[in-house]
Amino acid sequence: VILNAGAARPGQQSKDQQSPQVKESKQPARTLSPSEISEAREHLDMLGYWVNLNAKGNDVSLRHALIGFQKIEGRKRAGVFTSGELEALRVAQRPQALETGHPHIEIDLHRQVLFVVDVSGVPLRILPISSASGEFFTEGGHTRQAITPTGRFKVYRKIEGWRKSPLGSLYYPNYIHYGIAIHGNPSVPARPASHGWVRIPMFAAREFSKIATIGMVVIVYDSDPLAEADAAEPK
Repeated sequence: VILNAGAARPGQQSKDQQSPQVKESKQPARTLSPSEISEAREHLDMLGYWVNLNAKGNDVSLRHALIGFQKIEGRKRAGVFTSGELEALRVAQRPQALETGHPHIEIDLHRQVLFVVDVSGVPLRILPISSASGEFFTEGGHTRQAITPTGRFKVYRKIEGWRKSPLGSLYYPNYIHYGIAIHGNPSVPARPASHGWVRIPMFAAREFSKIATIGMVVIVYDSDPLAEADAAEPK
């Protein structure tokens, strides 16, 4: 069911869902020690952000998890660990999914994040995404706007590995509506930048594809998630 074909708008979560605010310091950023990096990794994991606990140092999963945290908390989306980010992690609260009690995926276009909810015994996993830019583009002689539709969908087709398309390559795409897919991409900027697909980080793409089984519900919403989700319920 398509609800709204509006382009994504980056934003912040509502005040009643945000963690206690920690002011971002204007002082020069201090490089975190290895023990502080490990602490940050553990906090991100406990809060539900998708991070590789077995990796060392500031690996790619840690950077993407931090960007996801910064998006959720309305902080500057720099993806750089500072003492201020660590302090914010220490007081942060676990984000709340729109729905619970059944395995599904939620995509928040407003904050540019994806939630994997109640899958394989894990209550929450969060990834940063990049969805449709809202810009116009021309392909095959037709000009149209880059849009990620909102609504309640289901995964109906999957492809293992890479798939080449006229608009670029998709890694482990999971299709939810016509040609719209959730897929891995080497470029997942902190802003909406795609032609309509939902890009996720490469490190998680293969495992995500295993999780996103055929028939799994995918809820895509923008600035008014409760109203959109209610309207999306099949009659």
